[in-house]
Amino acid sequence: MALDQDVFDLLLDTVARFVAERLRPLEDEVAETDQVPAGIMDEMRNLGLFGLSIPQDYGGLGLNMAEEVQVAFRLGGTSPAFRSLIGTNNGIGSQGIVIDGTEEQRRSWLPRLASGEIIGSFCLTEPEAGSDAGSLRTIARREGDDYLIRGTKRFITNAPEAGLFTVFARSDLDSRDARGVSAFLVEATAPGITLGANDRKMGQKGTHTCDVNFDDVRVPAANIIGGAARLGQGFKTAMKVLDRGRLHISAVCVGVAERLIADSLRYAMERRQFGQPIAEFQLVQAMLADMKTEAYAARCMVEETARRKDRGAEVSTEAACCKMFASEMVGRVADRAVQIHGGAGYVADFGIERFYRDVRLFRIYEGTTQIQQLVIARNMIRNAR
Repeated sequence: MALDQDVFDLLLDTVARFVAERLRPLEDEVAETDQVPAGIMDEMRNLGLFGLSIPQDYGGLGLNMAEEVQVAFRLGGTSPAFRSLIGTNNGIGSQGIVIDGTEEQRRSWLPRLASGEIIGSFCLTEPEAGSDAGSLRTIARREGDDYLIRGTKRFITNAPEAGLFTVFARSDLDSRDARGVSAFLVEATAPGITLGANDRKMGQKGTHTCDVNFDDVRVPAANIIGGAARLGQGFKTAMKVLDRGRLHISAVCVGVAERLIADSLRYAMERRQFGQPIAEFQLVQAMLADMKTEAYAARCMVEETARRKDRGAEVSTEAACCKMFASEMVGRVADRAVQIHGGAGYVADFGIERFYRDVRLFRIYEGTTQIQQLVIARNMIRNAR
């Protein structure tokens, strides 16, 4: 159910002002300290940002996809670390429960995720399994009314802050592919869970990832997402949340690109060489025009695909197209932004080099560019047959 238009317009205006007035001034601090200030997290909770996509019946704002991408465009106008804090609660951390969870699971977890009382985290990737999720080695061994989960998950976003893990583990110990993998809801305080050291990454300081180790963690069978009826169906649940996640990330890529374009245009109009602003030079204008055109194309793709999804259309191919194009696009925009800024773009004072490093991750998570290519091509072939 879409929000009333006046209410939604107020939300967009509030988010835009929050980004401009509260988040952008803190970008350097977050990059230096690798921490988002606790006060900012409280403000995000008060704005309802942790529950953007969670249904209103469970305490969220219940935004549809077209509305969510508009918010994501605006959140992309600052360091990705801020958006990442709320990203898992609105995407992979909650949507499995929204889509396939039992009513009891929804009532138990979604209100707390929506309020930001707890942060959700999605434990799929392993040291030996990333895009090939069917080769998961984490196991869930049945013992009475419980399962004992054993294994290691890697590169888990928001793991250090998480209160709830969605853990994918092989409940059918004889299976050798994605069939037999179940999705479990596991409280972060459960005995047997240990966290590795925070990963030292190329960019996105303030966004924390680490290994999560499960040493015979006891989980009730009732914590399988969807209950006993969905035993062995965890991979299908994971696939269901991807279209929304890929569109959200695509919208963030557009927002970051538009921020970099605005910064680059401002700099080009102020920076003078040979007696005139460098914006007057045609080769600089060509870079600006290319940046604008590609970002506009990505925005149109995302908006149209979001509308189609809200109409109930199957958008797996289109969502993959958006993710591939938008994430590659923002990388090219960031590269041109460095070029337009010249030496100023390479040093840390202007923040351009930070965004250059930050956006590189968009081409990797939620499915690499190469995985998107496979999804697109395989869907094309299947549809043609």
